[in-house]
Amino acid sequence: MFLMNHSTLITTTARPSLLTLGKYRIAASPRLLPGGLFAAQVSIASGQGSACTARVIRYDSAFSTHEAATDYAIAQGIDWVHDTTRHTARPN
Repeated sequence: MFLMNHSTLITTTARPSLLTLGKYRIAASPRLLPGGLFAAQVSIASGQGSACTARVIRYDSAFSTHEAATDYAIAQGIDWVHDTTRHTARPN
């Protein structure tokens, strides 16, 4: 991911908060908790229009940074998609 700050190019290794994996759209949306920690949550959507389905998964763990909560949520979303597609794959 690249961020532009005036004329300086900054490279970061942080995971994006939104990505597409096959037919699934995974979006992290950490929320601020009292005390300054962050809770991870992820939205996993598929389809379009009236055929769109989405689920939001909230996690109990608290993270010290927004980025850590984002990374955890995205990783959990990717795991959910992999588990779902592995169980629904049909043998040849």
